[in-house]
Amino acid sequence: MTFRIGLLCLALATGVGSMHAVAADTPQPAGMVKTSQGKVSIDHAGQKVSAAPGLPVFAGDRVRTGADGSVGITLRDDTRLTAGPDSTLLITEFRFNPNTNEGNLLASLLRGTFSIVTGLIAKHSPDNVNFKTPTMTLGVRGTEFVVDVKGEPD
Repeated sequence: MTFRIGLLCLALATGVGSMHAVAADTPQPAGMVKTSQGKVSIDHAGQKVSAAPGLPVFAGDRVRTGADGSVGITLRDDTRLTAGPDSTLLITEFRFNPNTNEGNLLASLLRGTFSIVTGLIAKHSPDNVNFKTPTMTLGVRGTEFVVDVKGEPD
């Protein structure tokens, strides 16, 4: 830790590579909100924000839709997730290398409905793409499906 701080201070003092040192620690978004209608919020790093098109979505984010809400999210590998009214979706894990199309995706639907159109990770490594519900885990064998979870609000 001290070594990294020393290198960062040296880079900042000399003005060399300072942008790269800061950018290396910034997490990359898993994707972004493409569409949002009605009440839609994202819980990110302990803060709740309204979901508007263009808002980045990160691994660990919880997406919630109200009774009148729906949201469309496109991940960096071109996976498309659409959540309907009264839904809660957690982007549990997302990692993607655009050069090799390798990575992994785990999303959890805690309640509500969502549809999925899989992207490049599923085409390259279908075993690395999974979707969980409170009672089951879905592995990807096709490219498009719909999930409906009935249950108590979380």
